[in-house]
Amino acid sequence: MAAPGQAERLRATYHRHDGVTQMLAALDLAIGKLFHRTRPRKRWKEFLAFLKVLRTRGTDEKLYVICDNYSPRRNTDVRPWCAGNQIELVCPPTYGSWLKWIEAGSAALRYFALSGTDHRGHTEQDSVINAHIRWHNTRAKPQTGFATDSPIRTWTPYPAKAA
Repeated sequence: MAAPGQAERLRATYHRHDGVTQMLAALDLAIGKLFHRTRPRKRWKEFLAFLKVLRTRGTDEKLYVICDNYSPRRNTDVRPWCAGNQIELVCPPTYGSWLKWIEAGSAALRYFALSGTDHRGHTEQDSVINAHIRWHNTRAKPQTGFATDSPIRTWTPYPAKAA
């Protein structure tokens, strides 16, 4: 309990006795919804399992997954599976976070669900994250306006937007 006129203090988190949780997330631009999984670790096995979930959600169209410099994408089991399942792992340039639409969603998640909070455990934190993503997905709209006149379009083989 804080003294009168004093702000409540959050517990220090110098030590993570229960470890940290890792989140893999994807933004489907066609519908604007976020998909995610939280796991205790974020290795190639968890990444491949997440890709398999994403593959079952969509159609048979090619799926583009933007990975940054995430090392499990280079695993010798991940790459062949992606090639055989119409998934292309795309790596934007270093310092190219502005190219990724999901950055806005993750910033909103941090701001609205995590900043200034004091979760007592992973279960409580996961429920807050899940609630925020459910809130986002109920208001999701297709992400349109893929910069059809951008010079970046000339560097990539993306099909032209239908009029």
